[in-house]
Amino acid sequence: MDLDSQIRTFLLQLSDLSENTRSAYQRDLNSLACFLTKHKISAWQDVGLSDIRSYVATRHRQGVSGRSLQRSLSSIRRFFNFLTDEGLQTSNPAEVIKAPKSPRKLPKVLNTDEADNLLEIQSDDPLAIRDLAMMELMYSSGLRVSELASLDLSDLDLHTAQVHVTGKGNKQRIVPVGTKAIDAIRNWLPLRQDYLKDNNPAIFLSRHGKRISIRSIQQRFRHWGVKQNLNNSIHPHMLRHSFASHMLESSGDLRAVQELLGHSDISTTQVYTHLDFQRLAQVYDQSHPRARKKKKN
Repeated sequence: MDLDSQIRTFLLQLSDLSENTRSAYQRDLNSLACFLTKHKISAWQDVGLSDIRSYVATRHRQGVSGRSLQRSLSSIRRFFNFLTDEGLQTSNPAEVIKAPKSPRKLPKVLNTDEADNLLEIQSDDPLAIRDLAMMELMYSSGLRVSELASLDLSDLDLHTAQVHVTGKGNKQRIVPVGTKAIDAIRNWLPLRQDYLKDNNPAIFLSRHGKRISIRSIQQRFRHWGVKQNLNNSIHPHMLRHSFASHMLESSGDLRAVQELLGHSDISTTQVYTHLDFQRLAQVYDQSHPRARKKKKN
């Protein structure tokens, strides 16, 4: 059997997976088969550790990210496990190979002036007042967009300035709510009654009286980014990132920011220390007399 026919046989075993997942497996394995053919390898039983390592290195040189290569290796490992089970390979040559790490992308954040500009919404429109309350709460408390959408009235205590949040993995946390957010929410709640249907417990309702969807929140944030003349493409997570960056910049307390964000692992929060250092480095480059580039005559 040639390389392609055994890929087809393997894919037939994946009937429990979605069409998109099977297509991803097929792309990954066809790419490997093409590479092996170019290197005069025509049978899977002839593939060794050095061949898979060479394939990964070649793809990396071509600009494929470490994350994409890791996913590709996952497909290849599963395929070779299948070949081993079928007696067509004695071992899995991809088992011990790791994908090269890609540099971690730093999240995009608003600076404080941009955040202020975004939140300077002057409008009597009820939905604009709702949107401002959502943005103020997200920036005030560092919520995920899914957490914001899922909030019920019972989760919010305006007297103690706290909100009870259900995060990833159904983990619970209580975070403070700033005065600006409290004011914005108080402006929205009386107007909310005009949209309320069937005693919906959600804090933020759509114009049709349903709990506002994540997609709608994303669209509304993007709308206000354009409306407020910000260059960035504003999305909800940008406000969460901005909250984290500004909190860490002011306090330097990584553990506290971790708790507020609901990160289970502090390494996830540490990306904001890199972001803060990047900002400091830019200030240094612009300010220090020994760092500033001389102007060309």
